[in-house]
Amino acid sequence: MSEYSTAQQATAAIRAGQASSRELTEQLLALIAADTSVNAVVETRPEYALQAATAADEAVAAGADLGPLHGVPMTVKEAIDVAGLRTTWGDPDSADYVPDTSATLVERLTQAGAIIVGKTNVHTMLGDFGQTDNAIYGRTNNPHDLTRTPGGSSGGAAAALAAGLTYLEYGSDLVGSIRLPAAYCGVYGLKPTAGVVPLDGFQPPGIPAVANEFPSMSNVGPLARSAGDLRTALQVTGGPVGKAMSWRLEPPRHRTLSDFRVGVVLDHPDAPVTAEVGAALSNQVDALARQGVKIIEGWPDGVDPSDQAEAFGFQIGLFFALNGDGADFSTLAEVVAEERRRLAARAAWQSYFSDIDVFLCPTSFTTAFPHDDRPFDERTIEGRPYDAQVFWISHASLTGLPAVSMPVPSDGLPVGAQVISAFHEDDTAITFADLATGSL
Repeated sequence: MSEYSTAQQATAAIRAGQASSRELTEQLLALIAADTSVNAVVETRPEYALQAATAADEAVAAGADLGPLHGVPMTVKEAIDVAGLRTTWGDPDSADYVPDTSATLVERLTQAGAIIVGKTNVHTMLGDFGQTDNAIYGRTNNPHDLTRTPGGSSGGAAAALAAGLTYLEYGSDLVGSIRLPAAYCGVYGLKPTAGVVPLDGFQPPGIPAVANEFPSMSNVGPLARSAGDLRTALQVTGGPVGKAMSWRLEPPRHRTLSDFRVGVVLDHPDAPVTAEVGAALSNQVDALARQGVKIIEGWPDGVDPSDQAEAFGFQIGLFFALNGDGADFSTLAEVVAEERRRLAARAAWQSYFSDIDVFLCPTSFTTAFPHDDRPFDERTIEGRPYDAQVFWISHASLTGLPAVSMPVPSDGLPVGAQVISAFHEDDTAITFADLATGSL
């Protein structure tokens, strides 16, 4: 990887003439082609990428207006449509599907100057939040330990960043599929406020594009090697279709670390953290306190974390029912009651954020675990149920709140801390993660 480890550093170097977009793109494509172990980037378009990079360098030389990601080569999750590249969702029945249009978020990234060089691996039909494997592209490994998972289903996205195979990524998050891989691979990942980034161009292959009227659960968002890159990516992709120019990212509540009031919970009986995770998170909180951050321990008033994790499980079932799988799983009365439960949970968290700026908790109870090919319901991690991974990510998902997974110092495998903020205050979580980790 070049000395420009973040997208912001890369585009700054390109703008200043310290590096060329073509050089960085050629280098990235060479690294991808040489990879025989991680298997994160599964398709590329070298001819397009090099032509776009040359055009980016010519624009710099001509003194043209440049976008915030000018000349930066990057990748996106395989499930996101890019015209001319396959979108298979890892399903062999869709191995030859090539969309003729790109997702709105891809168009916006391109308009911002980014160069989409290829796509990263996914789990089959995005059906695993803990692992990334499919019959078309095979299994993706964690760059920190090839015998372990990078997480799922955006495992290819996080692994590509950790392995230096891309400068920036865009993934999706229904059941932690951005945050869990980010934590396991030691990078940053953002699940934005529900509905902020358009979901068009993100649907199973061959399904006609229709408006998604259930955005609270499924979201698309960036992964990066710095918190600042998350901000840039969200700024250029957020806003309703056709109205991006009128959308603005809400400024952070604070720009100085010691001004933050931070709620903290680091463990829970439903998903007790491992010793490694617990030590790393405790050390991070202690470091924050030494820097003047006001730490307030405990769950928000009115929040029963076990109840909300259970409510999230129902909403996932509802999501799949609305998308054609198991439509008879519940009654109308139950759906109404669960919707009230979801909205009550959001109200409780919003009330909490009137006094607290961000809430910090684990992203997962564990670090990256060994690959596990057993049937889903037979898998365990550290003697605990496989789906215990979902507990810590469920609260922001249920309520639609923005959440950043940020890496924290660890003596072993990467550990992720989750930073949750108020509805539409994504940049408060991003800025806190930036300041807390010194990612820039």
